[in-house]
Amino acid sequence: MSNLKLQVGRAQAVVPSDTEDIYFVGSQAEKVIPAVLYVGIGGNLRVMTACGDDVIFYNVQNGAFIPVNVLRVFATNTNATGIVALW
Repeated sequence: MSNLKLQVGRAQAVVPSDTEDIYFVGSQAEKVIPAVLYVGIGGNLRVMTACGDDVIFYNVQNGAFIPVNVLRVFATNTNATGIVALW
């Protein structure tokens, strides 16, 4: 069995928004680059994936990683907090 190890070079707190995408931090700060997410305090999490799918993850646990390339975290239908984008 192999072990999956997530290594990132950048991280940024996410403010859920129904209109704004998550923007990459760093030298390409004006680009929208899909990110995986960390959820500090669990709940429901509504996201738009890199391919444009609008999905709600229900009952995400505290301290969970969401291994999906995400462009946006919606404010509507999201009550999880402490969300961090990871690149």
